[in-house]
Amino acid sequence: MSQQAETTDIKKKIISTGIRVGTQVKTKFMRPFITKASPEGLYMLDLDITLDKIKTAAKFINRLGVENLIVCSGRQYAETPIEKFCETLGSKKLLGRFMPGTLTNPSLPYYIEPKLVLISDPQVNEQAITEATNAGIPVIGIANTDNITSNLDVIIPANNRGRKALATVYWLLVRQILIEKGELKEEDPMSIEIDDFETKITEEEIE
Repeated sequence: MSQQAETTDIKKKIISTGIRVGTQVKTKFMRPFITKASPEGLYMLDLDITLDKIKTAAKFINRLGVENLIVCSGRQYAETPIEKFCETLGSKKLLGRFMPGTLTNPSLPYYIEPKLVLISDPQVNEQAITEATNAGIPVIGIANTDNITSNLDVIIPANNRGRKALATVYWLLVRQILIEKGELKEEDPMSIEIDDFETKITEEEIE
């Protein structure tokens, strides 16, 4: 299968996950990644750019080593995708509140020295971005249409609020990292599906 056909295939698979559906707000930072607004007034992200940025992020992660990556999120729907991502690749995760000094204060018991940080939302993970920037650690961030991305080194434009969308971004990243490593061919199916990355809603949340 050609790379072109492969891209079309992947796009078909992910288009219904809401990965490109943004918010009703667009910042100047995210303007280059937006194609149009939907009839409901939601800004839509360019899926080709998203896939391209996932390739860039995967190259970056592989160059510095998955074991030197730390993945942060304070957002509930990002927890399962991050756990699956870290379990598959052997990266470290930091879920919940980001403790001040984690990347900048060596005297703290939870101090860590990653070579790269991946965050799910620039707004929620502001503390992590600030500390990474101060420590000179590059940051890859998944950013929605309303995010401020001035301190991100690589921006992955995507819906970073939806359960299925977040699962899809992390699934695509794992897939691309494995392809870059030579452990998966472009045309090969992944052994884990997008559903495996998705945070399940409990019955209480539905009510």
